Amino acid sequence: MNTMIYKGYAARIEYSEEDGCFVGHLAGIRDIVGFDGQSVAELKQRFHEAVDDYLWGCEQLGTEPNKPFSGRMLLRVPAELHARASAAAQVTGMSLNQWAARALEHAVETG
Repeated sequence: MNTMIYKGYAARIEYSEEDGCFVGHLAGIRDIVGFDGQSVAELKQRFHEAVDDYLWGCEQLGTEPNKPFSGRMLLRVPAELHARASAAAQVTGMSLNQWAARALEHAVETG
């Protein structure tokens, strides 16, 4: 997965055939922040500007910017899967949290 990240904010990028440019939005926040660019270099520059402008605007308004993610995650899985994952973590000498983080990282990288 190709992701642009700046100051902890990730971007969702699409190509707009209609507009003939790349269009991006900050992902994982409630506020709507968009940007666009004709090239990858311009898109990256506009992404950085959009994040900086968003943070500056929040500061000017005295509001807290939406945080991309806290790093905490609650998952509901079948009890059997929970037990198997816990056993797999123990075998590798990891906590279940460390093991699950590694498994998620692998899943994200391999798509």
